[in-house]
Amino acid sequence: MSVKYGSNELIDTVLSGSSDKTVRLWDIRSGKQVQVFNGHMDIVWAVEYSPLVVNNINIGGSSNVICFGSYDKTIRFWDIRSNKKELHVVNRDDKDGGIKCLKFLKLRKNIYLCHGSNNGYIHIWG
Repeated sequence: MSVKYGSNELIDTVLSGSSDKTVRLWDIRSGKQVQVFNGHMDIVWAVEYSPLVVNNINIGGSSNVICFGSYDKTIRFWDIRSNKKELHVVNRDDKDGGIKCLKFLKLRKNIYLCHGSNNGYIHIWG
């Protein structure tokens, strides 16, 4: 299970991953749940606000992307302004044993997604 505080324009929000296989977006000021994201088949171990911005014609502009890693061996990307369908799903290898942590790294002009697997390996995507 995981909790992550928002930044920039999402500074008043918190993401939480749970053993009920969901991710929830909370408003810190009101203490109320804003959205629920479904799709994982197992415990959500990692949540992360993404520095990536996607131009999304369905919402009429740019989006705020969040991603979650689960013991079901997937990383799912969602646009918080349109929670109807995930933007992308990364399916990891069976031997990885689940996604335990996620971190975006900005090195020079590139953004990399790193994730730690249950088997102890760290994977870097760029």
